[in-house]
Amino acid sequence: QVQLVESGGGLVQAGGSLRLSCAVSGRTFSTDATQWFRQAPAAQEREFVAAISWTGGSTYYADAVQGRFTASRDNAKNTFYLQMNSLKPEDTAVYYCNLGGDWGQGTQVTVSS
Repeated sequence: QVQLVESGGGLVQAGGSLRLSCAVSGRTFSTDATQWFRQAPAAQEREFVAAISWTGGSTYYADAVQGRFTASRDNAKNTFYLQMNSLKPEDTAVYYCNLGGDWGQGTQVTVSS
């Protein structure tokens, strides 16, 4: 059974940083791109945040987080990460990791002004 478990969310002041982790078990990890999405309060859909290729050599970011967020992965640990710097109140959301169509349960990020 595939499991993706996010961690690292929390409450932070604007301008602060958080590092999210997504630990994967139950499937081969290293051959798929991985993605981060988020769903803001009252939003109907999740929005794309970032993606990283299976080699880690290519990354892609939503315009809203470009230059502030950094995606990375450690294939040996079956874990991928989202480093979030210069956080803004509008970054408040539940953050989800995705690998090959499988989703984690989400981790809450709250940024206070």
